[in-house]
Amino acid sequence: MTPEQLVAALRPFPRLTLNHTPTPLQPMLRLTASLGGPTLWLKRDDELGPGGGGNKGRPLEFLLGEVVAQGKRKVITFGGLQSNHARMTAAACARLGLKTHLFFFEKRPSLLQGNLLLDQLLGAKLHFIPFGGGGDASLTLETTIRLVRLVSWPLVGPGAYFMPVGGHTAVGCLGYVAAAVEIAAQIAALGLEPARVTIVLPVGTGVTLAGLWAGFHLLGSPVRVLGIDVGKLWRTFPASIARLASEVCGLLGQPHHFTAAEVPIIEKTYVGNGYARLRAEAVEAMGLLARLEGVVLDPVYSGKAFAGLLDVVGNGRFAPDAQIIFLHTGGLPGLWPYADQMI
Repeated sequence: MTPEQLVAALRPFPRLTLNHTPTPLQPMLRLTASLGGPTLWLKRDDELGPGGGGNKGRPLEFLLGEVVAQGKRKVITFGGLQSNHARMTAAACARLGLKTHLFFFEKRPSLLQGNLLLDQLLGAKLHFIPFGGGGDASLTLETTIRLVRLVSWPLVGPGAYFMPVGGHTAVGCLGYVAAAVEIAAQIAALGLEPARVTIVLPVGTGVTLAGLWAGFHLLGSPVRVLGIDVGKLWRTFPASIARLASEVCGLLGQPHHFTAAEVPIIEKTYVGNGYARLRAEAVEAMGLLARLEGVVLDPVYSGKAFAGLLDVVGNGRFAPDAQIIFLHTGGLPGLWPYADQMI
């Protein structure tokens, strides 16, 4: 498909305007010089809105477009305690006059910090249920979503829109299909050779990866994507991502079957002790980027993925003439709860 055809294929889906796009694609000159490897770029999706910024702003344009089109007044979603998706959903719903119910399957912390504090400030109803299962790769993502749907609906009541963790639906992925068109245009404007470009990004629920992967496939573009797992959260995770990307292509009238073996993801390697658990290498990577480029990452998502990027660059995975784009997914509020561990 041409970019124009793909944009036209997205047009029938209800969509709200929640973000200022395109987000910048900027060179990391000092970091590139320091590493002496391929050229590194930063895609600033941390500058998307609402509610403090982050990549979830793109899926929410389509997901909440569907909510409004269906006339729903309540939205249910869930995530980890420092979920950027939950925080941005709460912010967007506040703007639209919708009530947000956020489910966290952990004990309520004695002090609400970071994203949780913002969730409360944004007027979301916070539900803490010490579930005692999941989040450790014992369940598939699909099973987890089904279980949460069963648990949450009776507590919220009828008429709610259920949004899976991270916006994990084909409709949610459309935000990053559109982003593939945006990035392809920026690559062309900068005179970069698409075949030499790889986009590296954090992967928590797979929505961003599936959307970009499907988007560049639909465009027939040689731009590659490489996801770095930050959570070790789900059993058979690549199969879930492949299924989602396949659904996206079908939804847009271009059926294609992706397989789990094809999913461009580095699983488990850079997770450390688990999701939302601080990793020393991530702290070091965050400090390096902050000092050299004046850009702040978060320790849960982008910090771990950026540490992974530095490692694969250092190991010679990419050719010297490669162009590497790191997708900054935001998450700055998630930094504050880790302040005492960052020193």
